[in-house]
Amino acid sequence: MGGPQYDLLMNPLGAVRQTFEKAVASSQPSDLDPTAVYRGKDWGIVDVLNQFLFNQGGLAQVPILDASSLKWIKPNTLVRFRGMVQDMLGNEFYIGAFKDGCTWRTNKFLDFSPFSVPPVSETTLWERHLFHCVPVPGQNSWAIESTPYPLKINISNEMTCQYGEKRRRDDDPDGISDFDCCDEGSSSSNKKQKDCGSASHHKIAEISNGSSFPTNSFSCLVKVYDMPESQFKLNEVVEFIGIYTFDPELTTSNRSDNVDDDMSMFDFMDDVVTHLPPSKVPRIHCLVSQKLSTRDLISNSPACEPLPNVIRGIRDSLVSYLSCTLGNDVIAAQCLLLHLLSELRVKSDVASVGRLSLNLTGFTQESASIFGKLLNNAIKNLLPYSHTIPLTVEYLNTAMLQPKKDNESGRLLMGALQLASGTHLTLDETVMQSGTLNSKGVENVLLLKHLMEHQTVEYDFQFYKLEMATEVQCMIISEAKSNILPADLVVPLSPSAVTPVSASEEQLHAWRWYLATARSLPHSTDTSICEMLQNEMVEAMRKDRSLGCSDLSRWMTMAQLMAASFGEKSLSVEHWQMVKEIERLRKERL
Repeated sequence: MGGPQYDLLMNPLGAVRQTFEKAVASSQPSDLDPTAVYRGKDWGIVDVLNQFLFNQGGLAQVPILDASSLKWIKPNTLVRFRGMVQDMLGNEFYIGAFKDGCTWRTNKFLDFSPFSVPPVSETTLWERHLFHCVPVPGQNSWAIESTPYPLKINISNEMTCQYGEKRRRDDDPDGISDFDCCDEGSSSSNKKQKDCGSASHHKIAEISNGSSFPTNSFSCLVKVYDMPESQFKLNEVVEFIGIYTFDPELTTSNRSDNVDDDMSMFDFMDDVVTHLPPSKVPRIHCLVSQKLSTRDLISNSPACEPLPNVIRGIRDSLVSYLSCTLGNDVIAAQCLLLHLLSELRVKSDVASVGRLSLNLTGFTQESASIFGKLLNNAIKNLLPYSHTIPLTVEYLNTAMLQPKKDNESGRLLMGALQLASGTHLTLDETVMQSGTLNSKGVENVLLLKHLMEHQTVEYDFQFYKLEMATEVQCMIISEAKSNILPADLVVPLSPSAVTPVSASEEQLHAWRWYLATARSLPHSTDTSICEMLQNEMVEAMRKDRSLGCSDLSRWMTMAQLMAASFGEKSLSVEHWQMVKEIERLRKERL
């Protein structure tokens, strides 16, 4: 028995080269360009990596790239990076394959060519997609440590692998030689290597701290290959596994100026290396990727159908935890639970079903320092992404909430409201004092109001503005009902005691799984229940002329969320009665 065929962890480029050269060698000799068939697809390297990661347990051996690990991870090795797509930088042409004597070689998954670039007649242009990715804003510590890929992973646009499924090629390559050309040990030669002929469609600026959020400026330029145009969208959370390249000593001036005349065909395009230098922004050449939902971040989640009796027990313990957090206020805890389960499902001009923003009132500065802190800690423990905005006059007058496009650099500057789907946003009005809002402050208030009412954020592209759909759970804590931000549900807090709040790691994991699972349950309502609800709503509107469509939509949303909180997919009379009782007790407080 021989050793491992490839060192995919420390020398993935060696596997890339060997599988490419073997695939080309097996092509028909009559082909003028035997590499043309591999434009837009891999040649078996993804199969090799897939087998290593999921059949041989290699996934646990791949280091996670972040700001702390950047100093010890070696370039040209395999890494994992989880981030939010902060900016989509368009496509980039590069010399994907070229002829070196009688041998065809590839520059795929490389920043620089390890060989002298031949004339244009002996090269082929390929295309890749560029994404600027940042650590997920507001990601809580437990979510950072979680491990995704519980069941499946998207390998490419045409390939999906079930965990444990074995996939082989009939022509598995054998033997490998080291790919020393790009090894960090030869840094002096690296600095003189010629670019692969990359040419970006867009002008991209060097990374700068031009936004107020997030404070962590670590980011990556991810280069994705062989993907359809719509595979990744702005603000999606993705985990990438690929080849990491970074050289803090490398600058644009270090590169050879003796570019062949044949390369002058790229002079009319911008060079991405000039604006996002590899000395400051790490690159990841993606081999494997998976979009991550909040449920994917719950490690070791059971893959079975959630049973109502199991859900009910977890629900009861979670309501008790939330009640202790809010000073033994069970009604506020029930409303908070429905808020945490809310998710926009149907949107129309009349109503938005599924959205349930919450305004907890009754917070003084003293009680906010106690219950506000406990509430903030509880949300951090339960949800993967959470963020708090202090609604002070100074903050509103100066903060950059709106993402803005810098047309001179071609970059999208990040605003505080550029958040990943599933983020919980707490707006703290308890810190607000008297003062005057300037034009920027008024603009920021309108942005927040629009977010709460329509679940969209307006992006400023300088010459025009574009509304981008988002999915953010919004909660306001305030002394009285907020006069500037509209919430679907206003609940006065009525604490009776300050109770010690604690939970074991097992309990927290169960509650996280419960919230993610209950949110994903489909909603349905029987015809008979629908008729009963319609009759009761009509009667309620007859008795109270102040009720409108928004109130009816909120009642329906609360009833569906109540059913989901018990693990039920369909609404029942019992759930409706529970919502009516909560509404009665809530209105008594108002």
